[in-house]
Amino acid sequence: QVELVESGGGLVQRGGSLNLSCEVTIYTSDTYAIGWVRQAPGKEREGVLCISSRHDITTYGDSMKDRFTISRNDAKNLVILRMNSLTPEDTAVYYCVADRYCYSRTSYLGYKHWGQGTQVTVSS
Repeated sequence: QVELVESGGGLVQRGGSLNLSCEVTIYTSDTYAIGWVRQAPGKEREGVLCISSRHDITTYGDSMKDRFTISRNDAKNLVILRMNSLTPEDTAVYYCVADRYCYSRTSYLGYKHWGQGTQVTVSS
């Protein structure tokens, strides 16, 4: 029912900014929440942000919610993740994810649909 395609990953210096885009294709009349999940090498998956079909936002960690923002442009079928003040700790593969609703805890990220992921690398 849902196709997700991420873009915008790359290499950025510490303190820099980067925007990630998720192109969303929904083949039915169902509404979906769209989020971002990241996974660094050797670490568990971690929720970043999620935005519902009504544009309500779910946060997973204070360190990210203060530096990252998520927005949704339904007319263009795009969800944008804006990342500021990046540090090497933000280096990870970032996945666009979707389900009917946002999951509320990073300990349980059972999103039904996942994109292929885009690599973000932050240098010192």
